Amino acid sequence: MATQVGSLQLASSRALSYAVTSPSSDGQHPFVLLASPLCTTLAVWDPVVPHLTALGFRVLRYDPPGHGSSGVPSDLSSTTFDSIAQDVRDLLTHLDVQKVHTWIGDSLGAATAITFAAKYPGLVERLVPCCTISSSPINTGAADTFGPRVAAAREAGNMDATIEETLGRWFGRDWLDSHPEEAERMRKLMHDTSIDGFETCCAALQSRTFDIRPLAADAGRHIEAALLLVGEKDAGLGPVMEELRQGIETGLRSKKGETVSVDLKTVRNGGHVPFIDGSESFWEHITPFLK
Repeated sequence: MATQVGSLQLASSRALSYAVTSPSSDGQHPFVLLASPLCTTLAVWDPVVPHLTALGFRVLRYDPPGHGSSGVPSDLSSTTFDSIAQDVRDLLTHLDVQKVHTWIGDSLGAATAITFAAKYPGLVERLVPCCTISSSPINTGAADTFGPRVAAAREAGNMDATIEETLGRWFGRDWLDSHPEEAERMRKLMHDTSIDGFETCCAALQSRTFDIRPLAADAGRHIEAALLLVGEKDAGLGPVMEELRQGIETGLRSKKGETVSVDLKTVRNGGHVPFIDGSESFWEHITPFLK
C-alpha cells in the first residue's frame, strides 16, 4: 500500500490538497473517493483506507477549502456546494480519473457527493452518503447554528473550543474518555482546519443555494446504486436521510425502468462520524455493498 500526497493549483490559484492510496503499483484498481465532514481533514479517513485497499480499491481523498493544506477563496462567503463539487471535478480531471466506483461522504462530504452526482453525470457509479443535513437553515426556517459558531471561533482567535464542542457532539464524552488515543488523533487533525476554512465551508452550509433535496433524484438517475448510512447516536438525522433515500431511489427507478431499492442502514454505536465510533457496523454494511 502506497500513498501519494499532492496539491493541485485550481483556476482560482487556490491549492487543493489530496492523497491517493493504491494497494499495488499496477494502477488497475477502481477508485473509491472519500469526502470528509466539516472541520476535519483527509486524515480523518486513515482507519478506513487499509480496509478499502484490502478490498482492491484505490482510495482518493481531498481536503475541502481551508482544511488541511487546501487554500481558501479571497471571498470566504463565496463557497457553495457547487464550487466544492467543481474543485473535485477539476481534481478528477487532473488525475485522469474517468470513473469513481464509489463515493463515500460524511456530512459535508455527503452533501458534496449528492451535489456532484447530480451535476456531473456518469462520473460516479455508486454513492454512500452518511449523516448529512439536506439544506441550509435559511431554507428550512431553522435557526442558524453555523454563524454563531464561526463568530465564537473568531472571538476566541482559535478553533480550540469549537473543536471540543464538535467532538462532544459527535462522539459523546463517555466515548471520548474511553478512547483517548482516537480522541486525541481526531483533535489533532481537526486543528489543521483554519478559522478561515471553517468559515468558508460554513458559508456553503448557510447558503440559500444549499438544498440537495431536489438534487437527490437527479443524482439517482446518474448512478448505478446507493446506500445511505446514519449513526445510531445521530438519530435526529434519520428523517432527513430517509427523504434523501426516497429521492435517490426515485431517480434510480426512473433510470433503470424497473423496481430497485435503495437502503438506509443504521450504524450501531455510531454518531455523526460513524466510520470511527461505529466502525464494526459500518463495515458490515459497506463491504457487501462495495462487492
